[in-house]
This record gives sequence, C-alpha cells and structure tokens, in this order.
Amino acid sequence: MKKVALILSGCGVYDGSEIYESVLTMLSLENHGASYQCFAPNIEQLHVINHLAGEVAEGESRNVLVESARLARGEVKDLAQAQAADFDAVIVPGGFGAAKNLSDFAVNGAQMSVQKDVLQFVQAMHKAGKPTGLICIAPTMAARIFGDGVKCTVGNDADVATAINNMGALHQTCLVDEVCIDEAMKLVTTPAYMLAGSIAEAAKGINRCVREVLNMA
Repeated sequence: MKKVALILSGCGVYDGSEIYESVLTMLSLENHGASYQCFAPNIEQLHVINHLAGEVAEGESRNVLVESARLARGEVKDLAQAQAADFDAVIVPGGFGAAKNLSDFAVNGAQMSVQKDVLQFVQAMHKAGKPTGLICIAPTMAARIFGDGVKCTVGNDADVATAINNMGALHQTCLVDEVCIDEAMKLVTTPAYMLAGSIAEAAKGINRCVREVLNMA
C-alpha cells in the first residue's frame, strides 16, 4: 500500500485548507488503495477569517497545526517531524491557507517564500524521486520548491498565472477536470476550486490528480 503525506494549512477556505478539497483528496486516496498521514506546520495563522461574514476576525489568532486537527479528526502531526523516507508521495490541497500559511503568496505575490517546514519536506521528497501533487492555489509554490522551468497550473486565472511565470515556472491553462503533469519534476497540479463551480466538479480533477500522483509513486 502506497503511503502519502498530506500537508494541511488550517481548516477553512479563507484562512486554511479548503475543506472539500482536503476531504476529496483523502477519499480519493482511500478509493485508490493508498493510505495517508496528515501533517501541518506548527505555526500561527496569518490571520483568522470569520467565514460567515467573510471578514478578518480582529484580535483572534489560531494555530495551523491545531486547526488542521479539526480537518484530520485529530490525526495530524507536526510537519517538522515528517521524514521523506516514510512516504511514497506528498499532496497539498488548496485553500487560502496554502497562500497565507504554507507560503506568503497572498501577501508578497511573485516575491513569495515558502514556509521552511513545507519547503524542506517537499524538496526532500523531490530529491528522493517521489511525486508531488499541488491542488488549487498551492501550485503557486512550485517555482520556489522545484526551480525554474517547472510546469504547473491553477486553471486560467491570468493574475496568478502571471505571478507563477514571473517566478520562473511555466503556467499551463487547464480545465477543472484535467491535470497538468511535469514528468521530469514528478509534479501533478489541478485547478479544483480555482475553477470548480461545485464539489462534483472539484472531485473530477482531484481524483485524477491523486491517480496520476500514485501512478508515479
């Protein structure tokens, strides 16, 4: 059975991991006969969003690892403790947490940096020849992780695609039920809720992403 590291960024689309994308990834992995372990960095969130109002909850703070435990039913570990040797692949669901907590893309755009534990683990997996799946907004991290020339997609968002290209990656336009595969880098990306109008649409691309990642593992 192939074992996949799943990196979460909190709980909730606007300040953490996109819940549907995360759960769809977990379900797809199980349906493909793989197991997974959730991880998250033990850091404070950039900020907390009131998801009912869609506004920043002033004065509130939350921890990414603690919030990710909500999504993982408590079964989540500190990403700093993850060992590449223990896994066959790594997948990162989207949600603004990928651009706010796993990286600072939401703040710094093309001048972004990737959170140190995320960078260290995914690069260790890559160095070991193991595949990576990045979903939704998470592919904005591709250039910083894999270097110049890496191919990836967030769908067809012109501003995000420009930022990705400015960082040295090569953005590919992609439909919601499709994936972009960089065979050389062993990277699979899919737009999910960058394009999806429903959970069923998001599921199609995520399921394909999971399948392609496992095929490479």
